Amino acid sequence: MSGLGTVYRKEVRENLRDRRSLFNSVLLGPILFPILFIGLAYFAGSKQQERAEEALKVPVVGTEHAPNLVSFLEQQGVIVETPPADPEASVKSQDVQVIIRIPAEFPEQWKAGKPAVVEVIADPSRRESEIPMLRVKGLLHAYGARIGQLRLQLRGVSPKIQSPVMVKDVDLSTPQSRGMLVMIMLPYVLMITAFTGGMHLAVDSTAGEKERNSLEPLLINPVPRWQIMLGKMSATASYAFASLALTLLAFRFAFPLLPTGALGVDLNLSAKAVGGILLAVAPVVILAAALLTTLASLAKSLREAQSYMGLVFMIPMIPSLIFMVNPMKPETWMMAIPMFSQNLLIGEFVRGESVSLLWLGLSMGSTLLIGLLFAAVAATLFNRPRIVFSS
Repeated sequence: MSGLGTVYRKEVRENLRDRRSLFNSVLLGPILFPILFIGLAYFAGSKQQERAEEALKVPVVGTEHAPNLVSFLEQQGVIVETPPADPEASVKSQDVQVIIRIPAEFPEQWKAGKPAVVEVIADPSRRESEIPMLRVKGLLHAYGARIGQLRLQLRGVSPKIQSPVMVKDVDLSTPQSRGMLVMIMLPYVLMITAFTGGMHLAVDSTAGEKERNSLEPLLINPVPRWQIMLGKMSATASYAFASLALTLLAFRFAFPLLPTGALGVDLNLSAKAVGGILLAVAPVVILAAALLTTLASLAKSLREAQSYMGLVFMIPMIPSLIFMVNPMKPETWMMAIPMFSQNLLIGEFVRGESVSLLWLGLSMGSTLLIGLLFAAVAATLFNRPRIVFSS
């Protein structure tokens, strides 16, 4: 196994000399991802707070049909504006975010004691319209509830009759679990890092050496080719794991910088959570290194290898995107799916939940098995002259 160690040291030293590649593959992620996260969190939080606190300006169509309603809105701080000629067109063109329309039938329905219709014109598909629309609907519901109570009191009926059932929320969430809502991108970032951290080394040590005609002299040495392949793969995994660990540590120190106290969330990654995440994701690093080495070995040039790497990016993205669109409850059978299980385990560790050894073992074992299969494929490719000595 001395040949394996020699090849490993050779690849690590050669890539350490290339400082630009070292920075791009290992250090860029730990620096860039936390900065982007903090910047986006500050921007999104300030924008949302600004929209929630700014004066609500709402054009109202048909103010003459419900002067009391208009007066109530003004008392609540709403600035009632003159409506545009075409309300629907103004909302679609984003000139106005939300418009209230009071139909001409409103007074008749009101006098008859029937539910009086008030239309809220908005486009919920536009995120910037969401907060103003919710504020307007909340005010209209509050006005309706107040009028309903007054009508009951005039008839000598207690307003409490309107609420035969009182719903009381029992919040079982913790600051750590609520923090997971903010850190929903963390599993995605870590999965991407497990692949990108060693990507440059995997390409350069296989397709790059083919192109430079330096792979053939290496294979002439009296060392089994599977050891040469394993040495290259181990170096790739080492770089990827280093990038993964640095990224996770960078997030741990970056999260406390966010002003999350007012939100009631805790974004502090504990040492136990960091250790658990590294343990769970380590097999993904091995799988990624084996897959990257296999694909790069098939390529005849650096350009071809880089095109393969673009497709590899899709692999860690798929599980994360599935969970963003359709959150799932962790089940034991899910732990047998590589990368899918790691996304679930990262969420459990971040929330501070206890993870069973069965889940952790099943996740690591299944992922390692797939990684070893790809490593065997790579070893087979290194024994094929047509693959190694490509023209």
